[in-house]
Amino acid sequence: MKKIDKADFWRWAHSDFLSNAQRGVLAEYIVGKALNCLREKRVEWDAHDLVTDEGIKVEVKSAAYIQSWEQKKLSDVRFDIGRKQSWFAKTNAFNDRRERAADVYVFCVLAEKDRERVDPLDIDQWFFIVLPSETINSKLGEQKTVGLSTLESIGARRIAFAELKEEIKQKKG
Repeated sequence: MKKIDKADFWRWAHSDFLSNAQRGVLAEYIVGKALNCLREKRVEWDAHDLVTDEGIKVEVKSAAYIQSWEQKKLSDVRFDIGRKQSWFAKTNAFNDRRERAADVYVFCVLAEKDRERVDPLDIDQWFFIVLPSETINSKLGEQKTVGLSTLESIGARRIAFAELKEEIKQKKG
């Protein structure tokens, strides 16, 4: 064998979309598809996950009730919203202070609660919540994580995939 088969490697390492790491990357891809901003390859650890044609910087977070491991109960839906000392890939430099570097956050929830039916590739099993970073800053301050019920208590609403692009433009505008 002279060369490793890319598809074999992918199946072995990256095909479990219920795992937290892969589900997160899949969520970034789903949001990128909605925004039509997948022309450049994904940059691991960049300050934000996506940039729209209008220049809106988007941070994507994902959560699910069903995990890849055996569960006694469904998982709570929680997201990391902590301020970070961001690294910017284009300049290879860290930000001087901790902040939320994106303009908007998209919270992606794989909402299916039946292990036999859950399919992360089925867009209809997801819902999305879009919030501007300024809303997170003003309403949640230094909070490091947030649950679904808290997001909804501050006025965030669940939307479908088809509504994402317009919602992100509205929240940034």
